[in-house]
Amino acid sequence: MEIVFLGTSSMVPTADRNHSAILLNYKADHILIDCGEGTQRQFRKAKISPAKLTKLLITHWHGDHVLGIPGLLQTLIANHYNKTLEIYGPPGTKKMMDKMLDAFVLRGNMINFVVKEVKEGKIFESEDFVLEAFKLKHGVCYGYNFIEKDRRKINLKKFNLRPDPILKKLQQGKDIVWEGKKIKAKDATTVVKGKKISVVMDTGLIDTIPKFCKNANLMICEATLMHEFKEMAKERDHLTSVQAGSLAKKAKVEKLVLTHFSQRYSHDKEIVKEAKTKFKNTVGAKDFLKISV
Repeated sequence: MEIVFLGTSSMVPTADRNHSAILLNYKADHILIDCGEGTQRQFRKAKISPAKLTKLLITHWHGDHVLGIPGLLQTLIANHYNKTLEIYGPPGTKKMMDKMLDAFVLRGNMINFVVKEVKEGKIFESEDFVLEAFKLKHGVCYGYNFIEKDRRKINLKKFNLRPDPILKKLQQGKDIVWEGKKIKAKDATTVVKGKKISVVMDTGLIDTIPKFCKNANLMICEATLMHEFKEMAKERDHLTSVQAGSLAKKAKVEKLVLTHFSQRYSHDKEIVKEAKTKFKNTVGAKDFLKISV
């Protein structure tokens, strides 16, 4: 699994940071979380084809998180996108998508897509992973969890097994008969714990966040301001670096990645330093940062 940060600024982009966009690549799924202005160009600079996209998760409908959608759709049209793009977003997303399509004259020669408005809880499930949404405090705004399902790794040598379609049953936790001998899944396999990625974008400080991000392997969290501006952050429903670190500590995550930085900061060194006073394993995201999980 790989995470690519395509945009790490907040409301105003800078020379080095684009508006919010995070790409999660997992097997055949390529999930874009938010699509700020200029995201299609960020794909090009990262040498990633947007035609690979399978899902778009929208946290909320503020411009710095969605104004890249029309351009992205036009790029997909030009690239003869042949899948159905699944778009998930908060209540009102269908109406907002309709307005956007009308405003940018994107009717007619349009790609196939389906819009699904989310509620708190599970919003998608496949054989390999689950997507969850949870409420944040920034108008109508949601965070998202990507939860990989546990999987079974088969010990072929232990029972002299060879690649065979029947082995899929072992991966499903079912016993099999191999060359006349019963083989139990618990004896022939090892359970590999699935990974969890939590994405917390624009939000004020609320005590429900650690519950939803609990034990995540990677927590991606906004840290718009340094702690000296905690009152401003409170007024605008954003987090400070220290607050993000405290939430990560309470959630007992493995690693914290900060993003969504105010334009007032030319670099993230001091922001990360502040967060580390609460949670040591913290890094600051930069545009085009890639993290393997």
